[in-house]
Amino acid sequence: MSTVKLSRVESLFEELEYPISRAEAAGEFGDTTVLFADGEGNLGRYISECPSEQFRSEEDLYEELQLALPIEAVGEPGQSEGDA
Repeated sequence: MSTVKLSRVESLFEELEYPISRAEAAGEFGDTTVLFADGEGNLGRYISECPSEQFRSEEDLYEELQLALPIEAVGEPGQSEGDA
């Protein structure tokens, strides 16, 4: 089981051969924990929740991953937008 900060995830995607299917990419990172600003999660699971069936490049995969990540993955711990 490996662990990676969210800011370093894109460098992991550079190691894959493209195009790659969503299932293959998710399988590659099924044992990887990604650390967020306020939490953590399984990288393979988040990739499996991306809308595309296939990725043409690491940029495509990274952009789609941003859509699948939970709210804890962005921002700083304890920050709130609104009702201050």
